[in-house]
Amino acid sequence: MELMILSKPAQVQAQVIAWKRQGLTIGLVPTMGYLHEGHASLIRRAAAECDRVVVSVFVNPTQFGPNEDLESYPRDIDHDTALIKECGGNLVFAPQPADMYGEGTRTWVTVEGLTKELCGRSRPIHFRGVATVVCKLMNIALPDRAYFGQKDAQQLAVIRQMVSDLNMPVQVVGCPIVREADGLAKSSRNTYLNEQERAAALVLSRSLAEGRKLLEDGSTDADQVMARIEEVIKSEPLARIDYVQAVNADTIEPVHKVEGTVLFAIAVYIGKTRLIDNFYWTAEESHAN
Repeated sequence: MELMILSKPAQVQAQVIAWKRQGLTIGLVPTMGYLHEGHASLIRRAAAECDRVVVSVFVNPTQFGPNEDLESYPRDIDHDTALIKECGGNLVFAPQPADMYGEGTRTWVTVEGLTKELCGRSRPIHFRGVATVVCKLMNIALPDRAYFGQKDAQQLAVIRQMVSDLNMPVQVVGCPIVREADGLAKSSRNTYLNEQERAAALVLSRSLAEGRKLLEDGSTDADQVMARIEEVIKSEPLARIDYVQAVNADTIEPVHKVEGTVLFAIAVYIGKTRLIDNFYWTAEESHAN
């Protein structure tokens, strides 16, 4: 079928309702555009598991704080639509900010607790914007399943909490991080890096690999693992740490021992570009090793 490109919420909702009347299942892949192989993996999985796939392409202004990269965030709708079609998407929802936030918008979605640590420390309004826009997208696209990358692990936890708390009839599907051949997690912001910074950015995945080695060798001391990750990052002159944290994967509360499932997450500035990466580790993996 021909790829549909719509910009108005009511148009998308009407199309999705028509599909649902035919008994078709709907997958939603929310994105901010400038799509890469990480996004492509989400769209392909949605296409494999759902009858119709809606992909939103929207640089959401409410999740950017002052002095962040809203204006410079990369955009290429022609490239995005071609990739979406290639990966099996059926409908592109590409609204303008005025389509999503009408004059006099007063309603926001705030998920408490999970947004205090990690990215919430330095980006205090970020997750209010994320939760609000994802809630709106789910109300517009009415998906049976919604797909998110695990690179944004805190975002994934926040959305799962919101869906549970608000009794939203959506299955939230987390998908693995997609990496470049040399280990760098794929990100639209990687395009900001010059050649020297791109090489320096490998310190993120390298530091996490060193932390994982300690766990594989039997350590259950999350503080020891974080210290090793920090040590590796600090060895790179172009790197500046925003945070290195170990948290409970569900509640995003800091932990010191490996119990249950722990998320080891980092945010690092390479030059002016802020990059994030992470991995999950379970207590069972520690015992298995």
